[in-house]
Amino acid sequence: MSVLVYTESEQGKFKKVAFEVASYAKAVADQMGTTVTAVTINADDTSALGNYGVDKVLKVNDASLDKFNANAYASIIKQATEKEDAKVVIVSSSADSKYLAPLLAVDLNAGFASNVVEAPSSTSPFTVKRTAFTNKAFNMTTINSDVKLVAVSKNAFGLKENTASAAAEDFSASIPEIKVHVDAVDKVTGQVTIADAEVVVSGGRGLKGPENWGMIEELADVLGAATACSKPVSDLGWRPHSEHVGQTGKPVASNLYIAVGISGAIQHLAGINASKVKVVINTDPEAPFFKAADYGIVGDAFEVVPKLIEKLKEFKAQQ
Repeated sequence: MSVLVYTESEQGKFKKVAFEVASYAKAVADQMGTTVTAVTINADDTSALGNYGVDKVLKVNDASLDKFNANAYASIIKQATEKEDAKVVIVSSSADSKYLAPLLAVDLNAGFASNVVEAPSSTSPFTVKRTAFTNKAFNMTTINSDVKLVAVSKNAFGLKENTASAAAEDFSASIPEIKVHVDAVDKVTGQVTIADAEVVVSGGRGLKGPENWGMIEELADVLGAATACSKPVSDLGWRPHSEHVGQTGKPVASNLYIAVGISGAIQHLAGINASKVKVVINTDPEAPFFKAADYGIVGDAFEVVPKLIEKLKEFKAQQ
């Protein structure tokens, strides 16, 4: 009766969230006195999962599953759950899993807790802490169903190394008819993605135009960060919509979020509230963002950011 975890991969390589949910599954398994079984779909080398507490890997390999399909993936995870007689199933809160998890919950007749940020405070009854009201509050949720489904917030639990065997075996799941087909996926390459970034540098209309975005990119490069922007910036065409973060864009749960020239509309704050440390640089001391910030700098971004870049480069040179 293992704890089952779905570990996401892309082009055969595990995403960072795969190791985070594996770490979380190990913590749950330790509380329950059981083992961790991972389900992988078209992943190449699964041995790395053993570094995060996975005891067994069920490998599904099928060319028809190269592109994510929520119905097909949910069916496969359900079959793996039944094979292992798992009572707790762990997924991430990634964009893909937000489509996958509700379908899986219905298939398993499972109670579902999303946006979970800590290991269970109790496994009998099964109680978890999760964010609520667009990350403005927390609640304690008890799942009473026989099978429990948990989606872990990104960067909430972290990576916890805990070596196990990760013995792999092929799993011949029945794949349902795939009725939705993806023709093409266009992705930015060679850059840190917002989804995987631990640090995000974001710019707003205070930068005055796309020609001034070089300092945002330079600051991000120094920090090994992803670049992002507010909704007005993407609407104006200064930056691609893929960089728009906020309630109507991509949610951000980074360890550090730096906002440059962003006033902090409620929709933007709702999308980045899950970030652990928020730094704001703005000329307006009354900007709403300062009320949500952990650190704030009242000043001209065109003066502050170059100085910040200079100091960071000096610091890195000393390391």
